[in-house]
Amino acid sequence: MAYVNTYQPPPPPKPAYGLHGPVPYDINIAFPLDFTQLETPRLKLVPFIPSIHAAKYHAAIPDPAHFYRYFPVSGIEDPESYLLFMDAFVRQNPHNVLLAIIDTTTPDPNHPEWGGVLAGTVALIDYSPTNLSVEIGALCILPAFQRTHVTTHAVGTLLKYCLTTPCASQSESGLGLRRVYWYGHPDNEPSLRLATRMGLKREGTLRWTWVLPVGKLGKTPRKNDPQEGPGRDTVIMAITWEDWEDGARELVTTQMARVE
Repeated sequence: MAYVNTYQPPPPPKPAYGLHGPVPYDINIAFPLDFTQLETPRLKLVPFIPSIHAAKYHAAIPDPAHFYRYFPVSGIEDPESYLLFMDAFVRQNPHNVLLAIIDTTTPDPNHPEWGGVLAGTVALIDYSPTNLSVEIGALCILPAFQRTHVTTHAVGTLLKYCLTTPCASQSESGLGLRRVYWYGHPDNEPSLRLATRMGLKREGTLRWTWVLPVGKLGKTPRKNDPQEGPGRDTVIMAITWEDWEDGARELVTTQMARVE
């Protein structure tokens, strides 16, 4: 039986931008984002630009190890490592984008040009123009803004933009996706409750989806496993265009109208 193997290793990744990157900052995305649609009377989403947002973001996290405890990677507790990771994982992939969450109900006297104060980050990950789907991820609400309107408005704004059809009306237009999904740590109950409250449905648990870094809390692997780190399951939740048109749109609107 004759066969060949012509595999060649992929080329090394492009050099990361580093801590801040050039000006103007290239967000490098391959799908349309209309930022006029990514805001409400209480919040807006803008590109996360390290030279503008990073210092404020990191200064607002008193305990990074606790803040990132559910992330399946380690080493991002350090600001420099975080920015290098996000550059490699998000900016260099044209189907990902990291957004800064600006709470427009609270002014920042040090940055009046922002129109509000930095409240966290959220990302669109693995946008697929072929399958009309995307993941909402990297949702990191800064401690001072947790249990406020910020989380609901950030997620609700993205759901509306992702699931609204292009030019649905004179005032609303979106990507027209068929599916928006959410991956959660099984122990991160606040994240899973939030997804449920925003209309996403639990579809199941993907078992042993991650090999975690050594030292992270997780499942013990088998004896003589090829990898040393523990494992982790992932809960998958999603909302589809059918859900959206069958009441989820109204649910999200109601949640965003609540006074918190």
